[in-house]
Amino acid sequence: MISKYNSKAMLFSAIAVAAAMFLPLANAQTPMAGGMDMKAMMKDNNDKMSSMAMTGNADVDFAMMMKIHHQGAIDMAQAELKNGKEPQMRKMAQNIIAAQKKEIAQFDKFLAKHGHPTDKMSK
Repeated sequence: MISKYNSKAMLFSAIAVAAAMFLPLANAQTPMAGGMDMKAMMKDNNDKMSSMAMTGNADVDFAMMMKIHHQGAIDMAQAELKNGKEPQMRKMAQNIIAAQKKEIAQFDKFLAKHGHPTDKMSK
């Protein structure tokens, strides 16, 4: 015969096991607070780079790919500024935005000089 104590212990154990199994699954499907879904940002960025038509010119292809890559970093940094709380991370996000914008401008200049106007590229 199962005692009242053992019955409660078994019920508690069953609940704990169920929670341990399903809680990570629920959290994995939930975007970060404030709509800051870093995985979705990375997927979008990777999709843009994967679908980019290559020119065969390594310098041009590098500049075009890096421009998309840098814009992804800016997007993530802007999300950090919108939602982040830690001063160190917010400062890094500000620095990333400034540095990546500067390099994007250099890529744009290079691409325009080599006959690849940036207005034809996705930003």
